[in-house]
Amino acid sequence: MTKKLKVGVLISGRGTNLQALLDACADPAFPAGIALVISNVAGAAGLERADAAGVPTLVISHKDFPSRETFDARMDAALRAAGIELVCLAGFMRLLSDGFVTGWRGKMINIHPSLLPSFKGMHTHAQALAAGVEQHGCTVHYVTPALDDGPIIAQAAVPVLAGDTEETLAARVLEAEHRLYPEALKLVAQGKAGTDQSDYLNRRGAEAQKQRED
Repeated sequence: MTKKLKVGVLISGRGTNLQALLDACADPAFPAGIALVISNVAGAAGLERADAAGVPTLVISHKDFPSRETFDARMDAALRAAGIELVCLAGFMRLLSDGFVTGWRGKMINIHPSLLPSFKGMHTHAQALAAGVEQHGCTVHYVTPALDDGPIIAQAAVPVLAGDTEETLAARVLEAEHRLYPEALKLVAQGKAGTDQSDYLNRRGAEAQKQRED
């Protein structure tokens, strides 16, 4: 069997996107496997999900370190000791230092609840409702030092419906996230998602062309 890409996942909370990745990686044919889950919160529910899937877990509390850089260095050491080849951020509620991001550049991805480049940062659903857009969604992208600004790997759109609240829109986007993140991880593991933005645009163009032909 082809060697699977070794993935490390960073979490802080309930881990629903982690679960989507765990479910995908449980398929023997899936080209990636989760080898380590790290949480900065000891009681994070996502740790139980990893334990149930037989995936090693590690708690590294940021409160135990004097600076962001020393905390990140401890995570970096743990990831590299486990032989991690790609890092997935899945509800990890900490800003990462430039040094950590640079060290994993091209090897770290994140899922963001908007159609980037629209609505970067926090409270994306409120931003979308305030802007009156007809479509919202989520984006998986490579992580760079700039906030929510790395090359896009994949996106999924959902409609914004009349009467939507932040909560109803968030729930619709989260369902799309659970489908999109495994698809994006598969693309990366297969070498089909380069770190140049043109790779994403070319792939989207090819997909659109195929749809027209079909």
